[in-house]
Amino acid sequence: MIKTGAEHIQSLKDGREIFIDGQNLSDATTHHAFRRSIASVGKMFDFHSAPENRELMTFETDTGTRANRIWQLPTSYEELKTRRRGLEAWTELHGGFLGRAPDHVASCISGMYMGLDQFELYDPARARALADYYRYARDNDLYLTYVIINPQADRSKNAAEQADPFLSAAVVDEDTSGITVRGAKMLATGGIMANEVFVTCIQPLQKGEEPYALSFCIPMNAKGLKILSRKSYEAGAPSVFDNPLSSRFDENDAVLYFDDVKVPWDRIFIARDIAMTNKQFHATPAHVYQNYQAQIRLSVKLKFLLGIARRITEVNGTTNFPQVRETLGQLAAEAGMVDAFVAAMEAKGSYYGPYFVPDRHTLYAAQTLAQQLYGKFITTLRELAGGGMIMLPSSVHDYENAELARLIGKTQQSPAASAEEKVKFYKLTWDAVGSEFASRHAQYEMFYAGASFVVKGHSFRTYDWAGAEKLLADMLSSYALSDEVKPFAAARAAE
Repeated sequence: MIKTGAEHIQSLKDGREIFIDGQNLSDATTHHAFRRSIASVGKMFDFHSAPENRELMTFETDTGTRANRIWQLPTSYEELKTRRRGLEAWTELHGGFLGRAPDHVASCISGMYMGLDQFELYDPARARALADYYRYARDNDLYLTYVIINPQADRSKNAAEQADPFLSAAVVDEDTSGITVRGAKMLATGGIMANEVFVTCIQPLQKGEEPYALSFCIPMNAKGLKILSRKSYEAGAPSVFDNPLSSRFDENDAVLYFDDVKVPWDRIFIARDIAMTNKQFHATPAHVYQNYQAQIRLSVKLKFLLGIARRITEVNGTTNFPQVRETLGQLAAEAGMVDAFVAAMEAKGSYYGPYFVPDRHTLYAAQTLAQQLYGKFITTLRELAGGGMIMLPSSVHDYENAELARLIGKTQQSPAASAEEKVKFYKLTWDAVGSEFASRHAQYEMFYAGASFVVKGHSFRTYDWAGAEKLLADMLSSYALSDEVKPFAAARAAE
């Protein structure tokens, strides 16, 4: 099944409980806090279901049907690159600003499926549940989000040591039909626009935290599941002209509260097993595959921001200043570095069973440097723009006043754009760089992969230290002190 945008939007009208501004919404698809962003996701589904994009965006499954390439399990280097081109095309529809678009968690579940052998060793019944769910999500063109970290409370204590043992989602009951879960998880980015949620824990768990060691998927309208939305940036951006990004690409973030939610066994991949909860990410291709997608998204996003940077200099008439061209060259090199990392992950990829997956350490090297890069990139855009993206008309309504419109035309001048074009461009630039929406993205790019010490730890753990040590040992063994200095006794005798 390949969904259209209308079909996906209709699927969200399922009675889920969304709480925002003190209200329990009956339909997010028509609410001013979410409707444009949901429509943007709908356009993604329209794009991948369009006949002219069939080869770019879909592949033939093992059952002979077509599915979105986000679910593809590459068996060669060429297939991995073909899938990436589809992901790039999808990402270009939102400029990389939907960090939890459907391709992210689909990549995670696909990577877990590639590592089905690990689940077989753990529990064949849970392995069957995962295999069946992968096919179900793929064949029904589902949009998944995930919640994989616990709420921040007293971070000096683990989940079991908190004042409320059910602050974090945990098993409260179990029977032959499934488990009952109580507590909260975060961060359901994109959850309001998704069909289902993958619930697990990526943070290391300790002995005694077995009730929190879970891995399962359920619909967003599951009975007892409450979606607690953060402030909507879309709600504060009624005009697309004034806020072209936050009005259409605010994917939202939410805390999910499980109010004794029943999860059937056929949706459960791990139950009360700490070791397997960690293995699902790092002993399978899941963690690599999902974050490879994130680097594809980032490469598109930086290319978009680089387009903004170049246009700033054109609008300001500074493109030919030597120092400005130097700055643009630096930005181009940094964006090119991320793009090169993506290509390197693919070129250095290896097989996990029959599947060809991106290189693990190259991914973690990219994430380590990308965390340091995004804030610097944004700061450089600010430096290039100066006051241009601040001194703008208060809103689109200023153009409804003829005298104001005349003054805007007189004061918003540029050698490369009309006054209206300049205002339009700088409104977009501010939304990407300086708005509350932009600030959230700066925070997101810093932490979506984990705290910096966690990402650097992955880089440390996966580097070829044995190869480095061999190079050092070979060099040290190629010379010796005795080659140049005579033994002490021989030297005395010679005297």
